[in-house]
Amino acid sequence: MTAAAMRFLRVAGRLWLVPVVLVAWEVATRTAEDIFFPPPTVIASRMHELWFSGPAQHLWLTEGALENIPTSLGRIFSGWLLAGVIGIALGIMLGRSERFSQFVDPIIQFGRAIPPPALLPLFLALFAIGTQMQVATIVFGIIWPILLNASDGARHVDRLHLETASAFGFSRGQRLMRVILPSAMPKIFAGLRLSLSLALILMVISELVGSTNGIGFQLLDAQRSYDYPGVWGSIVLLGVLGYVLNTAFLAAERRILSWHRTANQTT
Repeated sequence: MTAAAMRFLRVAGRLWLVPVVLVAWEVATRTAEDIFFPPPTVIASRMHELWFSGPAQHLWLTEGALENIPTSLGRIFSGWLLAGVIGIALGIMLGRSERFSQFVDPIIQFGRAIPPPALLPLFLALFAIGTQMQVATIVFGIIWPILLNASDGARHVDRLHLETASAFGFSRGQRLMRVILPSAMPKIFAGLRLSLSLALILMVISELVGSTNGIGFQLLDAQRSYDYPGVWGSIVLLGVLGYVLNTAFLAAERRILSWHRTANQTT
C-alpha cells in the first residue's frame, strides 16, 4: 500500500464520526420538524445559495461570499498578526527583565481580567463602526496568551545556553535571535495557536455589534430575517473556518519547530 493511501486511511479513520453525526442530525431534525433546527441538507442547500453558487470565474463564490468572507479573514489576520508582534516583543522584555516584569505585572493582570466584549462600547466610541474597531477588539482580547507564553518561554531559557553565548562573545542582538527566541519559540507558538481560536470568536462578536459586513454581520442579518438555515449555515461556516485555520497552523508549527522535536528525541 502506498504512502498516499495510508494517509488517506488515517484521515478517514479520524473523520468516521462526521457522517454518523450528520445522519443522526438529519433524522432527528426531520422527525422533530422544528423550524429553529433545520436538517443538514437544508443548511447545505442554503449555504450553497448564499456563498457557493457564483460564476466559475469567481471560483463559484457569490457576491456575498466575496464581500463577507475575505473581510472577516482580513480582520482576523490583521488583529492576530498585530497582537503577535506586540505580544512577543513585550513578552520577551518581561521574561528577560525581572524589574520590568514586577513593574507592569499589576497592569497586565488587570487588563487580562477584563472581558473583551465589555470594551466594545469604548472601542465604538474611539474608532466608530468599522474595521479599526474590530481589529482593536481582537488585539485586546488575544494578546494576553501570546504575551504570557512568550514571557514564560524567555524566562526559562537554559542558563548553559546563555553562558555558552557569552563565552563566544555574542552581542545582545545575537543572544536574542540565536538563543532566547529559539528557546522560547515552542511557548510562543502555543500562545499563537490559542490566540488564533480566540481571534475567530472575537471577530464574530465584534461584527455582531458594530459592522456592516463580514460573516458575523451576515449571521445577525439572517437572524433578523428569521432565516434559520442561513443562521446555521453561518455557524457551520465559522466551524469549518476554525478547523481549517487550526489545521494550517499546526502544519506550519510542525514544519517550523521540527528542530525542536528532533532535539527532544535525541536527548
